[in-house]
Amino acid sequence: MLLYVTGNFATKSIFTPVFLLRERLYNIQAVWNYQPVFFDKQKQMKTEIYEEKAVLVGVITQVQSEEKAREYLDELAFLAETAGASPEKLFFQRLDFPNPKTYVGPGKLIEIKNFVDENEIGVVIFDDELSPKQLRNIEAELKVLILDRTTLILDIFAKRAQTASAKTQVELAQCQYMLPRLTRLWTHLERQKGGIGMRGPGETQIETDRRIILTKISLLKQNLKDIDQQMATQRKNRGKMVRVALVGYTNVGKSTLMNLISKSDIFAENKLFATLDTTVRKVIIENLPFLLSDTVGFIRKLPHHLVQSFKSTLDEVREADLLVHVVDVSHTNFEEQLEVVNQTLKEIDPQEKPMILVFNKIDAFTYTPKDEDDLAPVKRENISLEELKKTWMAKMYDNCIFISAREKQNIDTLKELLYEKIKAIHIERYPYNDFLFQRYTEIED
Repeated sequence: MLLYVTGNFATKSIFTPVFLLRERLYNIQAVWNYQPVFFDKQKQMKTEIYEEKAVLVGVITQVQSEEKAREYLDELAFLAETAGASPEKLFFQRLDFPNPKTYVGPGKLIEIKNFVDENEIGVVIFDDELSPKQLRNIEAELKVLILDRTTLILDIFAKRAQTASAKTQVELAQCQYMLPRLTRLWTHLERQKGGIGMRGPGETQIETDRRIILTKISLLKQNLKDIDQQMATQRKNRGKMVRVALVGYTNVGKSTLMNLISKSDIFAENKLFATLDTTVRKVIIENLPFLLSDTVGFIRKLPHHLVQSFKSTLDEVREADLLVHVVDVSHTNFEEQLEVVNQTLKEIDPQEKPMILVFNKIDAFTYTPKDEDDLAPVKRENISLEELKKTWMAKMYDNCIFISAREKQNIDTLKELLYEKIKAIHIERYPYNDFLFQRYTEIED
């Protein structure tokens, strides 16, 4: 987030990291937040911070029901709040498929424009990834900053990146996103009519920008290779210890659980993508040391090129001996989130790995009992936690556990389960005694 001071005003853009490049390529006036700067008697500058107002747009199609569309837009609103925007209104439209020109119909676009003009909205965010043509047409009509889910996620990643590896990966994903969107963005510089002196440099400028981005992508990929080599060397020096990785959907409590088990102080917050850089800690349970890593969370509609860019960060997942899949059981559609994570894990590493399902946030689980006279089908919100445990989860036996990391419920049981699973892997890999000390019960046996 950058701050510019001009005259008596400080100018601040929430979405600066991704869109400085796009502002140049599109040659449009970026949408800024203007913040008055006041001076006291001691001439100290003070700045008031305002959230940028945002409008969210989604479509209801044959493959996406109204319930799904609303759930996706609620998640998009959470993403917008994480980025620093304030969602003011949600717009939906029923369509057979998104409009290839403007995503929504002309009438709905006019409705959005009227709301934007009347309420001084600074940014409009669409739930799906927009094509360059859609992006250009919508910006020409609404005259405000237009974002889609991909650019919003990229912006959050850019703000949360702390290490050189994460910053390089985010920048690579940004460049890959911008590359196909260069076409026809310099039409204002092209030849408008015949005649001497009418030939413009538009095509030359496009090729120049394309070459600059391609060169940058090549350089970033080489930098990532060097970083990967350094990280691989670090992993080799970790000794003979079993590696355990915490995986799961974003904002399910992985970092909180990591702090409990490893007694660390990792940043944990009720926001999406609070963890971006992989954190590894040595943990000792009883007489068994092992390595526990906290990885970046997954999300629905995660951009493919972003997954590709972060494969080096997710090396901890690929090289892990045991995966601890953390699930937010209080979420109404936690099963879909679970499936999203499983599909992403298969894309990262197709090999099957031992996994423990940890259903977190049982303290926040709620349900609505179904009336006896109600003949409607039983829905997810009508099932209690005890009834839920008797479904497909019962077939997982000791590979499944219900906890509350916040209230520290069943944490000791989880540690015992981890100990048994890690011990089995450890004994298989190192048949000789390699524990810190022998337990008395084992000596007697």
